[in-house]
Amino acid sequence: MNNVIRNIIMAIVFIVCLALVLVGQKNISATGLVMELAGLVGLLTLLFIYNHKYQ
Repeated sequence: MNNVIRNIIMAIVFIVCLALVLVGQKNISATGLVMELAGLVGLLTLLFIYNHKYQ
């Protein structure tokens, strides 16, 4: 996959995951917690993918 396309996809996923965390923080319920956890898992996955190429 081309690096430019990969970086664009990763940036879009980052924005979506960050939005999940921010919107989930506003909802004080189990749904908000699930949204925050999904966003956190996405951000940690992106971090893992980024760091994997430097091992």
